[in-house]
Amino acid sequence: MALRDNGAENINIVTGSHAVPGIIEGFITARKIGLQIPFLWNSSGYDSQEALEMLSSYIDIFLPDLKTLDSSISARFSNAPDYPEVATAAILKMIEIVQKKSIVNNTTENAHEKVIIRHLILPGYLESTRSVLKWFADNAKGKALLSLMTQYTPIPGREKLAPTRYVNKEDYQTVMNWLEEFDIEEGFCQELVTGSEWLPDFRRTNPFPSKLSVPVWSGI
Repeated sequence: MALRDNGAENINIVTGSHAVPGIIEGFITARKIGLQIPFLWNSSGYDSQEALEMLSSYIDIFLPDLKTLDSSISARFSNAPDYPEVATAAILKMIEIVQKKSIVNNTTENAHEKVIIRHLILPGYLESTRSVLKWFADNAKGKALLSLMTQYTPIPGREKLAPTRYVNKEDYQTVMNWLEEFDIEEGFCQELVTGSEWLPDFRRTNPFPSKLSVPVWSGI
């Protein structure tokens, strides 16, 4: 309610997969006391079918990642070789949920706007992005929106584990050509960005730059 009173347009649950039952209790309580703004489920895509079924009555918009379809990449960077299988199944379940709800609510025209699939381009791993775009074109186009992100940022001290450079102009143009090849027209595409000023610093009361966020409360 405090977020609503400070102008929030939705309640965005970020990486809440490990606490679904408690979050649902919060949803129910919030609705009972009059909260009407949408609930968003913002996750890595590594969600179980059971958790999504539990959430199906409460979530208005799903924001899953589809990080990669290459199990070797997901094993290296996320310690989850089964990520491609789990995430694609989860996304298809999210699409199914919003389509069923849209039929019940007679809002089928904008159902595809209720699932926004995000993908972060990793420099040096463009073929992984191509596979994701093809999967989207074959399985989700017209049923969901794509959000393509270029904001990968190298972190000092992590060079042995992750790419050491930003996405460059050549990478960006290659991916833009693939969007045209796969006829993906609806969605969002982040402009080419570099820099680390937007990275959060969780030692501060407001981890993000003030131009990006305003703290409503803090436990620090």
